Amino acid sequence: SGNSFLVNESNDRIGKQAADILSARLTDTGYFLMFERMDSEKTSAEKLLAGLEDEGVAVDYLILGSVSEFGRSTESDTGVFSRKKVQRAYAKVNVRLIEVSTARIVHSEEGAGEAISEVKKTLGVGTSAGFDQSLTDKAISAAISQLTSNLVENMTSKPWRSYLLSEGDEDGSYIMAGGASQGLSEGVQLEIFQTGKRIKNPQTGAFITLPGKQVGVATVVMTFGDDEFNEISYITLVSGSLGPDLDKYYVISD
Repeated sequence: SGNSFLVNESNDRIGKQAADILSARLTDTGYFLMFERMDSEKTSAEKLLAGLEDEGVAVDYLILGSVSEFGRSTESDTGVFSRKKVQRAYAKVNVRLIEVSTARIVHSEEGAGEAISEVKKTLGVGTSAGFDQSLTDKAISAAISQLTSNLVENMTSKPWRSYLLSEGDEDGSYIMAGGASQGLSEGVQLEIFQTGKRIKNPQTGAFITLPGKQVGVATVVMTFGDDEFNEISYITLVSGSLGPDLDKYYVISD
């Protein structure tokens, strides 16, 4: 999952257009659960991350960015028998990909794009060109196209994992987040790990989570839910045992 927060210096709708386009591109891949956050009062990564933690929103990545450059121009060329009008739009977008668990910038990139609209009249025959608003979307879309593949690659490089929500009705049974849209179905085998200790690296000042320890193997019994936002699965332990604090564990595919 990821969040998008793209605003321009004037805080106008160009930033919202960029956020919508990027969000649509990432959603279309089918790899992410997207949560949009357009909060003009929290413009730093630190404030946004703190706000997400306070609200209990668990996300893997935060995307911070800006439309750093945007411009439009109109050129006219009038001849004896013809008239040509050319409209151009140019946009440059900068994004930073922040891993929420470490608050580190794991990827930074810039993309630029241009869109052109040309209308010509000869001896009064042709089309009169008004202001072409679609050029704004096209220019921003072209700029974001340069970013999308690398963003997807960076965000999908992290192995899939999910989490236990509660114990089931029977001993050794649990309810976990995720379902069919994430590839879970009856009989799928999963590994359960206990989260590693989190320590502070005195050399860099950054927190490091040590590798987790496998404590059990489970099998999916049943999945249900309307969409990827509310899907859950029932699982049964095949081996191992878990303590009462389920927040200490995470699940990965076998």
